[in-house]
Parts: sequence; C-alpha cells; structure tokens
Amino acid sequence: MSFAENLKKLPGISHLAALQLLDGEGQEVVLIENKPGSAGSVAVYNHLAQTYGSITQEAAKKGLEIYAEHGEDARQNPGKHPNIDRLLKIEAGSPALRVKHVFAV
Repeated sequence: MSFAENLKKLPGISHLAALQLLDGEGQEVVLIENKPGSAGSVAVYNHLAQTYGSITQEAAKKGLEIYAEHGEDARQNPGKHPNIDRLLKIEAGSPALRVKHVFAV
C-alpha cells in the first residue's frame, strides 16, 4: 500500500496542533507541526505513540512500513525526509523518543 492509502487508516489528528518529540531527559528534539507538508508525519507519529507508548525501535519499524514508498526515498536521499530519517536512526539503535501532544485550541 502507498503512504496515502496508509494515512487513511490512521486516527484523525484535527485535535492536534503539533507533536513534541522528547529525548530521555525530557528535552525537545523536534516539534512536528500539524500543517501542510508535515501533517502526515503528525498522523504517523501520533499513531505510533498511541500504539507503542513512545517511538521505540519496534515503533520505528512500523512507522517505516506506514511511510511506504517515502521510506525508500529517505534511504536513498538522507536529509530529504527528516521525520523518516529519525525513524531510520531509531530502527538502527538510537534511543527511543517520547511523544507529547500539543492540542489545538
């Protein structure tokens, strides 16, 4: 299945303004905003957080499956897809990240 098809199966994210990804010390690694160009990543990371509790190695593998064709593009073009690059690093053994929801008002 394609990324677009996979996105249709994920929970809605209209209630989210963004997601904060936090390291082991609680420091923000990145803020992924729910806006055009990154809303798909918010949906993926939100789903992973709901399913796995945090972005673990297992969650990263599942996330890469969801990203489908974009995962392969990220592997061939490091830096082009930073939200996928992050999952590739976690899959390869980087520490897990916690997810903090930033709700829309």
